[in-house]
Amino acid sequence: MQRIHRRRWPTPVHHDGRDYLTTEQVAKALGVKASTVYAYVSRGRLQSQRIDGVSGSVFPVDEVEKLLTAGRPRPPAGVVERIRTQLTYLHDDRLYYRGHAVGDLARDMSFEEVAALLWEQPWPTIPPGAVGDVPGRVDAALGPAARGLDRIRLIVDLLGADDARRHQLDPAAVTVKAATILETIVGVDVVDGSDVEGRGFAERLWPLLTDDPSTPERVRILNAALVLLADHDLSAGTIAARVAASARGSVYAVVSAGLGAFDGPMHGGATTFAYRFLAETLDDPESVVGERLRLGERIPGTGHVVYRHSDPRAETLTELLRDAGDGDPRVSSAMSSVTRALGSSTFVNSDFALAALALSYRMRPDAAETIFAVARIVGWTAHALEEYGEKRLRFRPEGVYTGVRPVGV
Repeated sequence: MQRIHRRRWPTPVHHDGRDYLTTEQVAKALGVKASTVYAYVSRGRLQSQRIDGVSGSVFPVDEVEKLLTAGRPRPPAGVVERIRTQLTYLHDDRLYYRGHAVGDLARDMSFEEVAALLWEQPWPTIPPGAVGDVPGRVDAALGPAARGLDRIRLIVDLLGADDARRHQLDPAAVTVKAATILETIVGVDVVDGSDVEGRGFAERLWPLLTDDPSTPERVRILNAALVLLADHDLSAGTIAARVAASARGSVYAVVSAGLGAFDGPMHGGATTFAYRFLAETLDDPESVVGERLRLGERIPGTGHVVYRHSDPRAETLTELLRDAGDGDPRVSSAMSSVTRALGSSTFVNSDFALAALALSYRMRPDAAETIFAVARIVGWTAHALEEYGEKRLRFRPEGVYTGVRPVGV
């Protein structure tokens, strides 16, 4: 009788999944199909593993790295092709922070708690005198009507210039400095902590964005927006931040680098375009949207380079706004018009959802951009903490010279 050979899966191990890749991730890293990954396993070129609570096979990242570089010439010194991170995972139009669905975090946790999750450090107590006279100097230089992002950039620069120990890179010191930046942005006097007691970060940020009164529900929505935008894998600002951290720049330098990439029309500025467009639609959404479609112009705040069918951050934030139902009713009507016009061709993204939040509660025109920048400071700090543990100056791409050739070369 012919013996039937049954495939035996390895015994599942108890592990949180760190430093392992799914079949889909391995295929993406190697530039092959999933069937090719399985073929590598059958030939013994890759070793699969089972982990309790994780569906399908997973593969040690070190093995994938070896396979990826096998047979290739050694790259120039310092060249980095891949960045390992344990912070944010994007999968099938879903977003996770350290394995937790971001929508759940936005509904259940405070911004400070999510910062602690990403940093793996508790939200710190700011030492007396850490802020100094920075808020007054910023007001004197820019005035009260200055753009929020400009105020943030100057706050970061002044705090860094005043901090004689700015190059302390241990996690506890880094998170104290990052939290000091954030506390200075909300303008709280932290000398004795009395103004901080019992008031969350989102509640203290609210009056800087709008004259509309805060309510627990409104603060909850703002808190959710901060959580949803805290990190998004290796976006342009995050790459800039990690390069600064690789050169062992201080956390102030890291945040400044991130803000430098953020402050442009393709990153943070995209929220402003979405805000302006949505503001135009409030009184006659059908006409404005129809005109855009007639001219063949893209509607700001729609589509995304990462997501294919929906942006989970926009889904969560618009759902919270809809459930609250206490903002400007014209915003809900305008959003419905845009959604109907888009049909199944594309979808609204987080820029559009932030614009809706700002317009719902009559926030400053730059409020959406400000919320985005404030939130992302937490993510850049988390990436800096990871990068400080890597080899220094590992980002050194090799240029391809296309200019005038030297004589005799």
